[in-house]
Amino acid sequence: MNPRRISKPVQIGKVTVGGNAPIVVQSMTKTDTRDIMSTIHQIKQLEDYGCELVRVAVPDAEAAQAIQTIKRGISLPIIADIHFDYRLALSALDAGADGLRLNPGNISEPEKVKVIVRAAKERGIPIRIGVNAGSLPKTVNPALSIARQMVDAALKQIKLLESLDFELIKVSLKAFDVPTTIEAYHDIAQRIPYPLHIGITEAGTPRTGIIRSAVGIGTLLYDGIGDTIRVSLTSHPREEVTAAYEILKSLNLRQHGPILVSCPSCGRAEVDVIKLAEAVEERLLKIDKPIKVAVMGCVVNGPGEARDADVGIACGRSRGILFKKGKKLRVVEEKDFLSALMREVETMTS
Repeated sequence: MNPRRISKPVQIGKVTVGGNAPIVVQSMTKTDTRDIMSTIHQIKQLEDYGCELVRVAVPDAEAAQAIQTIKRGISLPIIADIHFDYRLALSALDAGADGLRLNPGNISEPEKVKVIVRAAKERGIPIRIGVNAGSLPKTVNPALSIARQMVDAALKQIKLLESLDFELIKVSLKAFDVPTTIEAYHDIAQRIPYPLHIGITEAGTPRTGIIRSAVGIGTLLYDGIGDTIRVSLTSHPREEVTAAYEILKSLNLRQHGPILVSCPSCGRAEVDVIKLAEAVEERLLKIDKPIKVAVMGCVVNGPGEARDADVGIACGRSRGILFKKGKKLRVVEEKDFLSALMREVETMTS
């Protein structure tokens, strides 16, 4: 894996993005921001799953003003997502937003951007320049590749912010197409010192969206690119947070909650390994400490294949071997597979 790209850190509320800080996991609420209680409830759910930054949609003045009340009910920093009307950014700042996301594809007039930047600078609030392949500025050169159009749109906006002596900048260049996204990030990573928020936009439902996101985000992270990530899924946002941490854990970049190692099952299996693994996975969702748990369907190879697991079970006909670090602890009956395994997990995480 390539060394991580060095970026200039920015502070969003209590969270540092960039520099030597851990790669930050964020998500976005899917409630109507004007529904304050529902939004607070969803943000608290996200925090329970480990979300570190949360973005909220700001479609109108009421939503912008709601940020003030929402902040009193949560502890996560809030980023206001602004489109079209620059005045909503000003209202969100007045309401206490910890960060702004501006899309240069729909707020591109320099005078309007300058007003936002001056207000953000007074408060020390960072701005993400969030370029999206589906809403590029009309001024981009259509003869260029989409990736290059995205980069040029971001660079133009960055230049404007820098001309105002503003460097509390974070940048994203998202597309649905994975190769386009990777190309754009590789290009801009060499041109700017600012932290990069990475993701694949509109990735889809969890079944396919997690795969698309893992390929795109994982490739960039492996190449050392990325300071904060969001997995964009057509699902409850807690699924986004869970998927983001799984991507980070798979590259050994963050340890957050359990890792489940489970065999795919085959004709040799003499118990329902799939059902057991799913039950274990559900129980592990309630644990936030890093522990590696193995569910294996072969009593011969199971302990060896999962020798690095903290605790696991290798299932055979009516009985299974409970093991720790690859070494046998005891034999348990099939009816006790789940309870015995989880008892060991709880002992190690309590």
